[in-house]
Order: sequence, then structure tokens, then C-alpha cells
Amino acid sequence: MNLSEISNVIEQRKDQYLEQLFTLLRQKSISAQNIGIRDCSRLLKSMMEDIGINTRLIETDGHPVVYGEIIKDPDAFTLLIYGHYDVQPPDPLDEWLSPPFEPTIRNGKIFCRGAGDNKGQLMAQILSIKTYVDTFGELPINIKMVFEGEEESASANLPSFVEQNKELLKADLVYTSDGPMHDSGAPYVLLGVRGILYVELTAKGADWENHSGNKGNIVPNPAWTLIDLLRTMRDKNERVLIEGFYDDICKPTEKEKEIIKELPFDREQVAEKIGYKQLDMDGEAYYHKLTMEPTFNIAGFTSGYGGEGAKTIIPSQATLKMDMRLVVDQDPDDIYKKFCAHVKKHAPDIEVKHLGAMAPSRTPANQEVVDIVTKAVSESFNQKPVLQPSLGGSLPDYVWTKILGLPSVVVPYANFDEANHSPNENIGVENFFDGIKCTCHVIYRLGECAR
Repeated sequence: MNLSEISNVIEQRKDQYLEQLFTLLRQKSISAQNIGIRDCSRLLKSMMEDIGINTRLIETDGHPVVYGEIIKDPDAFTLLIYGHYDVQPPDPLDEWLSPPFEPTIRNGKIFCRGAGDNKGQLMAQILSIKTYVDTFGELPINIKMVFEGEEESASANLPSFVEQNKELLKADLVYTSDGPMHDSGAPYVLLGVRGILYVELTAKGADWENHSGNKGNIVPNPAWTLIDLLRTMRDKNERVLIEGFYDDICKPTEKEKEIIKELPFDREQVAEKIGYKQLDMDGEAYYHKLTMEPTFNIAGFTSGYGGEGAKTIIPSQATLKMDMRLVVDQDPDDIYKKFCAHVKKHAPDIEVKHLGAMAPSRTPANQEVVDIVTKAVSESFNQKPVLQPSLGGSLPDYVWTKILGLPSVVVPYANFDEANHSPNENIGVENFFDGIKCTCHVIYRLGECAR
């Protein structure tokens, strides 16, 4: 047997594999609303057991983790595969062209909530195990699988789960398939993620709204209070002025600088896809800002009247939501303390609320296992993958790199326009099958190098 046989097996089983995916997609699993989560975890456990994966549900303080393993030899190379079975709410429902929990194929894509994020990619990983074993007779390495049910709710209990199960989760590499492929259509190999800190600030004025003329200059406007505070937080060059904000940022290595320079970039194409035609930077600056620099973003600002026409009032309250994407080695807890200290110094009456956080993560690019995975992905897609030091967004990758001390790579299988979190979420039919094939190639090459 050789790797070419993998494609033949997948081709013969396309209808079967699609129906297995559709079964999982039809089962609701909305973590934010606790809809269908328990039923989905049981269904996933049953599907994994049918394939021959030793599987069990492990309870957490929230939704259960579905844990599976096939141990060839306790001393053999061990690959830990991570994914999540929970999905976002489907709202707004009237924007879906087909029912959000009834998988529908249109124009070569499977439309359904969870199709791209993350059930389609999760099932590609699971079905790769069946495909590989049925083709070669056995796995060349140990496989462990962790599928959580809270990723769409900030993975609140994943860190404690990992802390409590360090022995169970011992491995040599963590492999995640989540998110979209590169906008060029090329496969990705991502070596990390940015972290996040999400906060809410509330400024209060009078006990109720007042007439903007009769009480103008008398009653303070809380919107201006927030605006005045924001002016102390960032200068005109977009540099954050919070003391110590940049203290712990690791400079990119020479290897990472080389990788960034080699990344493909089409300014006009990117500008069109993000809806900002005024984009004015080269590829090196674009990727450096996206992977190596933190952000300081206003996600929402609410105050006063926002309806049609005029309403002349002084609002009684203003609320600001901010997210900060953090890079290695910024600590979200440390940044939150510095943020609060800044607010206390400049606007002590403003209330700060911590809404969520996740640490950044990065695996060094010079590790041998990175080369092995990159070559396997290239071989599977017959195309050189885009190797990127970090994803611009956030995943709970730090639980593997910081708590377990393992290298971790993210290889997305979904198409760039998967519309995850949006109405009409989808995954390309061929993306799904390519994901099965790619995971098989990664397993094969890891096994070959481990021998």
C-alpha cells in the first residue's frame, strides 16, 4: 500500500462520508444557549466508537469533552488532535438561504451551521482515522483526540481540563484544523495565534436622560467622558499609551522574519476581500501587523439616541466595548491590571468589566516536526502551503504550548469564504474530502519519521 491508495478509498466512500458529516451537522450544539450540547457529545462519542476509537466523555464544570484515543505503543510518537463540536447561534435566521441545521449542497459547498466551524473539519480528522486504518491495516503512531463543547464560548473550562489531565494528554505534537485556508486558496500551516482581552467600560452621568438645551453645560455627557479617556490611551500614530503595554512582547526571530517576507500578498485582492480599497501597505508590513503586533480595538460604542431623525438629549450612560489582540509573551491578566490602573488614574469613576481573555501562543518555526507537517500538507494538496508564524485571530492554543509545553500547529481545511459565525456558513465539499486526505498524509509522514 502507498499514499495514493488513500485518495482511492476516499473517492469510493464519498457518499458515505458525507452522510456521516450530515448526521453530525443536523444535531444542534449551541454552547452559548446550551442547546443540544449533551446530545451532540453523545452522538460524537458513538460515531468515534463505531470507527474503532476508544472514546469517553469527560465532564468539566461546563460542557463535556469528548476524548478518544488509539494507542499503538505507549512509547510511540503521539499526535493529539484538537477540535470543537459546539457551534455559534444561527441568528439572524432570515438571512439563511436554507435551514441552518439542515445541510444543503449548493455550488459545490455544504451550507449548515457548523459546516466549516468546526464539525466539517472535525469529521475530516475522525474519518481520516478510519480511512488510514482501512487502507494500511493500522496506524503508525498513537492518536489522541480532544473535542470540546465550549470553544464558541471562549473555552472557559479547557484550561482546567488540560491541567487536570496532563498525564492523559501526554503527546509529541498537537494538530488543529480550524478556520479558513489562505485567501489565495493555498493551504495554511499556522504556528500560533494571537491572544485576546475583552473589556467593557461604562461611564455614567445623571440618573436619567436630560434635555440637551435646558440642561446643556450643566449635566455631564458620559459619552465625552469615555472619549476623553480614549484620547489618553492612544496617540496619533496608533501607539498604545498604557504604561507597560508593550513590555513583554517577543521580537520575531530571524526565521520568522524570513517567513513573513515570503508570504504571498496581493494588495488589490486583499483590499477587495476586506472591503477597504484604501489599503496601503506591502506584504511584509501587512503580515507583521497581523501576526507580531497587538491591537487596541473599539468593538462597540453605545450611548444616547441612535434612531431616525433627531432627539435632543444628554445621555445618562455610555458603554464602550474593547478587544485587544495580544502577542507572545503578553499576559492577558497583566494587561488587564495595567488597563485598569490607567483608567483609575485618568477617569476613576468609569467602571471596567472583564468580559473574557485568552493567552497568545506560538510554536518555534525551526522545530523538525514543523518541517514534517509542512511537507505532508504540501504533498497532500500538491501545493506549497503558506507557513505563517501566527493567526491574526485567537484560539485556545496556549493550553497546549504553555500548560503541556508541546509544539502545536494549525492546518485549516475550510475554504476562505466559509462564512463562519455568519448566516450561510459553509465548507466546500472538496475541502472536506481534502481534509481527510491531508490528515492521513500528516499521520503517515509523522509515522515515517518516528520509525
